[in-house]
Amino acid sequence: MIPVQGLTGARVAVLGLGRSGLSAARALAAGGATPVCWDDNPEAQARAEAEGFTCLNLKKQGAFEDIARLIVSPGIPHLYPSPNPVIAAALAAGVPVDNDIGLFFQSFATSDWHRFDTAPRVIAVTGSNGKSTTCALLHHIMEVAGRPSQLAGNIGRGVLDIDPPHDGEVVVLELSSYQTDLARSLTPDVAVFTNLSPDHLDRHAGMGGYFAAKRRLFAEGGPDRAVIGVDEDEGRFLAGQLAEVPTDDRVIRVSVAEKLTGPGWQVFAKKGFLSEYRKGRQVASVDLRGVAGLPGAHNHQNACAAYAAARAVGVAPKVIEQAFHSFAGLPHRSQTIAEAGGVRYVNDSKATNVDSAAKALAAFDNIRWICGGLQKEGGLEGLASSLGKVKKAYVIGREAAQFAMQIDVDAQVCGTMETAVEAAMVEAEDGDVVLLAPAAASFDQYDSFERRGEDFVAEVTRRL
Repeated sequence: MIPVQGLTGARVAVLGLGRSGLSAARALAAGGATPVCWDDNPEAQARAEAEGFTCLNLKKQGAFEDIARLIVSPGIPHLYPSPNPVIAAALAAGVPVDNDIGLFFQSFATSDWHRFDTAPRVIAVTGSNGKSTTCALLHHIMEVAGRPSQLAGNIGRGVLDIDPPHDGEVVVLELSSYQTDLARSLTPDVAVFTNLSPDHLDRHAGMGGYFAAKRRLFAEGGPDRAVIGVDEDEGRFLAGQLAEVPTDDRVIRVSVAEKLTGPGWQVFAKKGFLSEYRKGRQVASVDLRGVAGLPGAHNHQNACAAYAAARAVGVAPKVIEQAFHSFAGLPHRSQTIAEAGGVRYVNDSKATNVDSAAKALAAFDNIRWICGGLQKEGGLEGLASSLGKVKKAYVIGREAAQFAMQIDVDAQVCGTMETAVEAAMVEAEDGDVVLLAPAAASFDQYDSFERRGEDFVAEVTRRL
């Protein structure tokens, strides 16, 4: 656990008692603060009270008297589409609002670090797609390199649940826009921006607000090094804002769309080869074509981002290449679950939006595509250019018929995963890929994308 510093003796309100909320309450108590907890769910309240925490209805008049700070869980809106009433009350009372990420950065460094030969480092990763794979790959690289490492945030453990860091340790954090938007302290040593595509637009009042939330990771204190995906306008703009001069190697530009040129520090992948350039000269390259755990251009982008961040903390190119080949990939992210009868079965349930689904479709040929679910804002038009390799779509979800009408491929309305998998497997031929890449959220039928992916795996497995 990371005990919270700077709030000893203070009463701190905690709103939302899921994983991050309870973790924050524990860390606050460990640091000498008094957590005052609230959740509208009585079961969540009961769990907090069972751990000895006091629950107080923060909606009541005067609830924020003598409260030093309000800590908010990431799923609770603080501004758009409208502030949660408890947050609105805190702001009206002048109480600062923060989250567990802010508490982490406020509390990570301690006086014990003077005994370390090498100070611990934090690599924080944000962006629309590829965050989890990039973080898991970075953590794996550190393990192969023999560097102590912990994985936390949206992947691995909660940020305040990690162990106090060792000498030379690297902590890898996956951070969503919900987390970067609200955290009062954001001071990673290396910050990574993978890419940007429309997502969570209602929560951020559009693309401008969404980008602004991501951009805060690079503004609040400023990282020593910034790894920026520059295949979108926003990434190019961010890299330009951070660099002082063209040769500024504090900014490492990453691309899978083009060969990067110029006098700075660049990492890009073309035709399956990763190249690192510094001061206009190539210093290293890695052949990604045989890396089984990183198929497709979108995973090559993840590889470039992880490579750049690992280089920023001093890992050698040959060690990174070795780690790439032993990386198994993440469940539900372009995960090959079986190969039988010349047919490959791939689970990319994490492809919950149009951009991530398009990247999954681009990674394979002869696709029998299982798609559908709860559509996100913006529709499916962004998929139009990615459907050329789809032989047939098998559409699931409560609105499967409406989804099928929006995609210009041969489509079968299946409704359930069971029906879709059965149909795809019956029709699949030698050389086909049965791919789950829904391009939609899971919540119309499942409580998470993980459960959706597990259902796909189970339906495939029992038929083989």
